[in-house]
Amino acid sequence: MPDPAVPPTPPVPLDALLARADLGLRRIAGPADPAVVVHWAHTSEMADPYPYLLGGELLLSAGVHVPDGAGAGYFDAYVSRIVAAGGAALGFGVAPVHDTVPGALVEACEMHGLPLVEVPPRTTFSAVARALWQLMAQARTAELRRVTEAQQSLATAAARPDPVPSVLQQLARRLGGRAVLYGPEGTRLAGAGPEPGEEVRTALAKLAEVVRPPSPGHLRTPSPGHLRTPSPEGPRPPSAGHTRASSPGHRVGSGPDAPAGSPGDLHADLTARPSSASDTVAGVRLVAHALGNGEGFVLGTATPQRDAGDHTIASVAAVLLSLLTGERHSGSGAGRSSALVRLLLGAAPAEVAPLLGGDRWRVVHGRPDGRAAPDPVTASALGAALGSSLVDVAGEVVRVLVPDGRAVERVPGWTLGVSAAAAPRDWPAADTQAARALARARATRAPLLRHGDRPTALTDLVPPAEADAHARALLAPIEQSPALVDTLRTWLSLHGSWDRTAVALDVHRNTVRQRIARCAALLDADLDDPDVRMELWFALRRV
Repeated sequence: MPDPAVPPTPPVPLDALLARADLGLRRIAGPADPAVVVHWAHTSEMADPYPYLLGGELLLSAGVHVPDGAGAGYFDAYVSRIVAAGGAALGFGVAPVHDTVPGALVEACEMHGLPLVEVPPRTTFSAVARALWQLMAQARTAELRRVTEAQQSLATAAARPDPVPSVLQQLARRLGGRAVLYGPEGTRLAGAGPEPGEEVRTALAKLAEVVRPPSPGHLRTPSPGHLRTPSPEGPRPPSAGHTRASSPGHRVGSGPDAPAGSPGDLHADLTARPSSASDTVAGVRLVAHALGNGEGFVLGTATPQRDAGDHTIASVAAVLLSLLTGERHSGSGAGRSSALVRLLLGAAPAEVAPLLGGDRWRVVHGRPDGRAAPDPVTASALGAALGSSLVDVAGEVVRVLVPDGRAVERVPGWTLGVSAAAAPRDWPAADTQAARALARARATRAPLLRHGDRPTALTDLVPPAEADAHARALLAPIEQSPALVDTLRTWLSLHGSWDRTAVALDVHRNTVRQRIARCAALLDADLDDPDVRMELWFALRRV
């Protein structure tokens, strides 16, 4: 599955391919429209290429399929099938089968509005396809650079004293259009960019209603005409004026033929809404994103054109605005501020915990699967995925406090370690549990590991004070070296694996061997003996 954070490969304008002097291509029929774009090249000598086309192709043919004496009827049927399949253009190779492009084919392409390109004898179809891929690669590189710069500017805007207006201004500038934030009741809270006409403003507001989830305890009756009952999606692109929703199997209509108040409308409104939807009105591309805080905020954009990276840029802005509006709407930011002040003034964690909204919490340690260290925006996105805004970036690890009642599930692109639920006085121990769980998860290549509750064990039969005293005495020779203690604990937990211990500790395997040998010497113990290992493991669990 493609990474949703990476924009799709941009299509290439047909004019850009025609401008390649090395190919010598020439348009001889069809509209000279600069908006015609090509998504890929496909060679076929089938008389009916329709079943083999996906749409957007430059179909290349040398006319092998053309029977002797073919007239206007044959070429009309042939071109009409290409148009019906969504083909972008037809490239006809001159020689060795045909000395010239058949006149009847030229007329058929002109009649059906299909661009017809003459491919000279010196240019192979492979050269045309290679040139197309080269142009796509160049366009993709430029688009990735554009998306990266936009992400950086949006993150900077989110750190300004007025983050919401700043993010909207940056988004409008990057998309070259209008960006609007709608509140839970549909009110426009803020906007940036050129103000569109009344028709576009009204359509964008209606589109926001399509993705806005019903507020708790309140289910709205759908406004007339803004929802259409689910209908199957075909393989061809939708016509303008119809909204496409991101949830499978739903098309949202905005035209006059959309039924109002039908049972299907009510069902669609009262159940799950799509997270985003799009429409085209008066030549303007409209997109609405439901913000992830669940409070009913919606981000809407209106742009004169659609570029490949626009969705990625708008998604980044939606994540940032979800964090900003969620904090302001719920008042959790004020609670965190109050808790921080009280901690700085000497209050105990147990005293400030109620300000955060819960009595028992879990500590989650997360580390991104890539090599890059997490930045504040990436960390905030992890917190949003886990349902918590209590996030801390500690080097290469992100720490998140999650209320006990909220399930902690796998997050794509992250390796997570989860502690047991703990009261505030036990948060330091929970932090250690999460760190150990993360180290073990990375060593075993598991996406998530929990420090779960366990049944009663033999060690529980020993009085805790006596067990602690025995553990301290047994580990006294190495207790002054935290590196040795951590290495021994990790090595035992991974059944003596040098390589996995090295991965968990981010050290070389020879370093692990040296530390374990040092532990064996200081403890005067045979670490190959399972009884010794067991006793040391029990002791390490007490410290």
